[in-house]
Amino acid sequence: MTKTPRNPKVDAYIERASQWQPELKKLRTMLLGSGLTEELKWGKPCYTFEQGNVVILLPLKEHCALLFFKGALLKDPERILVKPGEHSQAGRQLRLTSLRQLREMEGSVKAYIEQAIAVESAGLKVAKSKSGPLKLPAELQERLDASAALKAAFAALTPGRQRSYVIHVSAAKQSATRATRAERCAPQILAGKGFNER
Repeated sequence: MTKTPRNPKVDAYIERASQWQPELKKLRTMLLGSGLTEELKWGKPCYTFEQGNVVILLPLKEHCALLFFKGALLKDPERILVKPGEHSQAGRQLRLTSLRQLREMEGSVKAYIEQAIAVESAGLKVAKSKSGPLKLPAELQERLDASAALKAAFAALTPGRQRSYVIHVSAAKQSATRATRAERCAPQILAGKGFNER
């Protein structure tokens, strides 16, 4: 693969990074060397193949991660890919905690990147599990029932956006917290946005 040009927006992002800067620079060099196109999406360095998202760099608090968008389709002989969350279906993270660890795993990381490119170039899709009808927490249902406009706005959301609110509200252990979360979500729902959208 030929090395692709660096995106100036990613240059600026990495220079501003206060944590994981050496790891980000090394991962970036590896990704650019793989022939992927470098972009800044969702405020993070993202690498695409023929406009399909392949991997995104995530500098998180506890670790730096490569999130493979179709990671569920990758073979993981080293068992180093992690589901980022309980409800994740497609994405998988390869987590790193030091530059030394990255250097030791460089061959493996490159192999996972190559595999992810092959998955994207083959046009493979992750089969999403059907989760049946959405069960709204009582506190969210009560909030929707109290406002016809809010109920209509929620019904107009895509299933994924509806699900994001159900997951967020349901995650609270106490009913009072669930009710507060449902109340705070109302402006986002009325704006037609999912919970994680800004």
